[in-house]
Amino acid sequence: MDNTLTPEQSLRLIDETIREAKRSFQKVHFYFLLWGVLFALAGIVSYLLKQSGTPLHWVIWPAMGVVGGVAAGVYGARQGKEKGATTTMDRVHMWLWTANTITLILLLVGLVARGVDPNPYILVLIGMPTFISGALMRFRPLILGGILFWGIGFASFFVLQEYSSLIFSGAVVMGYIVPGLLLKTEENGLRTA
Repeated sequence: MDNTLTPEQSLRLIDETIREAKRSFQKVHFYFLLWGVLFALAGIVSYLLKQSGTPLHWVIWPAMGVVGGVAAGVYGARQGKEKGATTTMDRVHMWLWTANTITLILLLVGLVARGVDPNPYILVLIGMPTFISGALMRFRPLILGGILFWGIGFASFFVLQEYSSLIFSGAVVMGYIVPGLLLKTEENGLRTA
């Protein structure tokens, strides 16, 4: 039995592999929009509560984290059932963000326990998986979102520290929500193609 592919079959196989890689990220916009909206709101609410003198202004952050974790878990489970098999790119993406989440939680606990504002650190940290996700998908808005997180996070170490939560919210809008909306538009185009 000869398993040699013709040039036409080889091109079709390459084309289908590229299409599969694009489809593997087909519904990832949901996560960027979910976390973007939740944490943009958390930053604004936290800032307003802090300004009003509420001592537990920080509780909004873990509350949004729990809401987002549950929503992302339910959505991911449903998406996995619908989609069936996962690709290598799906697994890379999943483990990248899982590792980032574990690192983020450990960093948050350590910083908060020491009384350090975690927002600049978190922005710098989330720049990496955002940038890598954009590079893997060849989606420039996410690449720029990662770069933006790095830049704003680094600048936040030195300036406007009293507006840390609002700066965080603005960065998340520009780094997650805007690219998430653009990605949704692109993904919708892939579904119809």
